[in-house]
Parts: sequence; structure tokens; C-alpha cells
Amino acid sequence: MKSTFLNKEVWFQLILHVVVFTFYSFDRRNPEIQFYQYVFFLNFVIAGLIINYILLPKFLYPGAYLKFAFYVSLVVASVIFIEEEILEKIYFPDTRGTRFLGIVFNLMGTLPTLSILAGFKFGWDALIQQKEVKELRDSVKESELQFLKSQINPHFLFNNLNNLYSYAIEKSPRTPEIILELSGVLRYMLYECKSEYVSLSKEIEQLENFINLGRLQIEGRGNVSFTKEIVQSNFRIAPLILVVFVENAFKHGGSSQTEGIEIDINLNVTEKGLLHFTCTNTFKSESNTNNLDSGIGLENVKKRLVIMYPKLHTLVINSNQEKYKVELTIDLKNAK
Repeated sequence: MKSTFLNKEVWFQLILHVVVFTFYSFDRRNPEIQFYQYVFFLNFVIAGLIINYILLPKFLYPGAYLKFAFYVSLVVASVIFIEEEILEKIYFPDTRGTRFLGIVFNLMGTLPTLSILAGFKFGWDALIQQKEVKELRDSVKESELQFLKSQINPHFLFNNLNNLYSYAIEKSPRTPEIILELSGVLRYMLYECKSEYVSLSKEIEQLENFINLGRLQIEGRGNVSFTKEIVQSNFRIAPLILVVFVENAFKHGGSSQTEGIEIDINLNVTEKGLLHFTCTNTFKSESNTNNLDSGIGLENVKKRLVIMYPKLHTLVINSNQEKYKVELTIDLKNAK
């Protein structure tokens, strides 16, 4: 990667120097380039290289601004001295080489060319640094997402193994069916959710499997409804976002009530890719010892939404003494 940037920078510097030399040496009264112009411009090239590859990285970028200004002043003074006291006396001994036109005049002739050579190098370095910062941010983002994903599977597994254990203790005839549903959901989580985004239709399919698993867990203690209206499903979505809210509803609604459980889930996806998701569950606050807004899963999905859908989602969670409601909207079309 660095060698690629180095090669690009070499070509960039070559093209820049050719362009600057063209403007530096152009004279409409005498368009022919003379040999002395190459020599005079070489004086600027050497000074530019010193500023760009010694003074900028050694003093300016680390923040030693006074030292940078001091050494740049020395370089500028050297350019003027070499031009006035050496080059002009060699090539123009009877005209320009006989007199010194003053500091101001020489600065006006020297600073523009050096400023262009050094300024473009500074801009190039800033561009490369910006690219490196972006790559670093993307790497950190990817690492955080992988960490958050790694938390979901154990969290889900522990909760459902506890439920499965209770059914096994009771020797429920539905235990094999629960194991089958659980294995299907886990297979999706472990093997098909490695990508940053997955097919929306596949995610909805697994959401339905998870809801069926939840129905088995609260069988005889309440009702679970799931309605969907999918106008367009050719979108992609971050995996395991919606499942966490549904799991939360089954966990807290089921653990706080022995009967009368009501869980209502609604999913709507418009043609323009706007996803609307609501999940409402009843609960009894006096028997629900766990804070509904806490837990690895819920905190996890909030962080993932911020990372995956910045400014492209809204999440509203409301709860009272009897109901807990999640409302989520995601702009799937404009997500990357």
C-alpha cells in the first residue's frame, strides 16, 4: 500500500514540477526555453525538496512551528543568495549580476514558486493522512462490529438453553421441536451472519423461525402475533438487529407472567426501502426484576444501529406499568 502511494507521489511531483517550470520559464516575448532557466529552476527544486521531505516531516508535522519557520527562512535566504551571488554572476555578469535588487523584490520572485512546490506537497500529505485515518476508523468500526456480533450468539444461546432446560426437566413432549427450531436459528447466526449485511428476505425468514421458537416457549400462557407487509424485499440489512428486540419481548414478557402474555410484532417495508418495525409486549413490573432497558442484547443492538445506520434510523422505546413497546425505523435504501 505504501509503495503504491510512493509511486503515485513520484509521478505527482514530476508532473507538478513540469507544470511549475512551464509557468516559471514562460515568456511570451521569447517562448524558447534557455538552458540557464533550467539551472535557475533547479535551485528552486532543491529548496523545495529540502522543505518537503526534511522540514515538513521533521518540524511542521510534529508541531515545532518556530523551528520550521526558522529553517524555511534559511532555505529561502539560501535560494536568493545562490541566485543573486552565484547564478546571475555566471550567466548575467554584465547585467543582472551587477546589482542586488533588494530583499522585497527577491522575495516576490522566490516565495510564489516555493509556496506552490511546498503547498502541493503539504496537500498531498494531508490527503494521504486523511485516507489513513479513514482506513483506521473503518478498521476500528469493523472490529467493534465483530465484537458486538460475538456477544449476540452467547447471549441468545444462554437465554434459550435456560428455557430448554426447564422444558427438559418437565419432560415436555415439545422439547425435540424446540431443539430443532433452536438449531435452525443458531445455524443461521453462526454460519450465515458473518457478512456486514444480509438479504432482508433471509433475515425475515429467520425472524419468523425465532418467533415460532418463542411461541413454543410460552405455549398456553398467552398469544403471539406477527404481521408483515413487505412491498419490496430486495434490500439488505444488518443481521440480528430485529431478533434482539423480539428476544427481549419473550424474555421479559414470559418471565414476568404466568398467563395473559401478549406479544405483538409488526414489520413493514415500503417500496422505497423504509423499514418500520414495532414490538409490543405485556409484562408485570412487580415480578420483572430485570431492568427492561438493560442487558447485553439491547445495549448491543443500540450500538450496532449507531454504527451501521448513522442518521438513517430512529429508535423509540416506551414502557409503562404493563406494556413495553419498541418502534424502529431504518432507511435501508440509503445505507451503504
